Amino acid sequence: MDDCRILLIGGTSHVGKSTLAQSLAAQLGWSCLSTDRLARHPGRPWQVPPQTVPQHVAEHYQTLSVDELVADVLRHYRQNVWPLIEAIVTTRAEDLSTDRLVLEGSAILPERIVTLPNKNTAAIWLTASREFLAQRIYTESRYAAKSPPEKTLIDKFLQRTWLFNDLMLEDVKRLGLASLVIDDSAHLDGLIAACRKLINL
Repeated sequence: MDDCRILLIGGTSHVGKSTLAQSLAAQLGWSCLSTDRLARHPGRPWQVPPQTVPQHVAEHYQTLSVDELVADVLRHYRQNVWPLIEAIVTTRAEDLSTDRLVLEGSAILPERIVTLPNKNTAAIWLTASREFLAQRIYTESRYAAKSPPEKTLIDKFLQRTWLFNDLMLEDVKRLGLASLVIDDSAHLDGLIAACRKLINL
C-alpha cells in the first residue's frame, strides 16, 4: 500500500503492540502514538513500590466481575476514545502535510475500523495464547512478590485481558481482518516483516 498513511495496531493488553508499533514506525520513518494517551481509564492494578495502586483502581477490579470489567472498558473505548481515534485518522488521511502515523492501542476495535471510509489506512491486530499473556503480565507486575490481595487484583486483570482477547479475535475473524499471532519464538525483526507482508506495506 504505497498510499498508506496510517497503520493501526490493535490487540489486548501486554500482547506487544507498543514494541511493534515503535519499532515499525522507526523503520518506516513514521510517527508513533498510543491510544492510551487519549483518555484515562482504570489501568493496570499494580505499581512498583513504594507507589501503591490508587484506591479507585483497586475498587474497580474488586467490585466488578470479569464480564463487567470488559463491558466497562469497551464502553470507555467506544464512547470516549473512538471519536478521538477517528479524528486523528481522518486528519492524517486527508492532510498530506502531516506525518504518516502508526497508531496502537487496545481501543482500536475491529467493529469500528471497518466503518472508516479512508482507503489509505491499514490495520492489524495482535493476538496470543493465554499462557503467553499470563507470563507477560505476571512478569511485569512482579506477581510472585505481591500480597494475596494484590495478586487477586492482578488475576482479575489477567482474566479481563483473556476475555478481551477472545472477543477481539472473534470480531477479527468474522470481519476478515488481518491478525498476527505473537508467541515466545517471535523475534521483533520477524514480526515487523510479517506485519508488513500481511498489510502489503
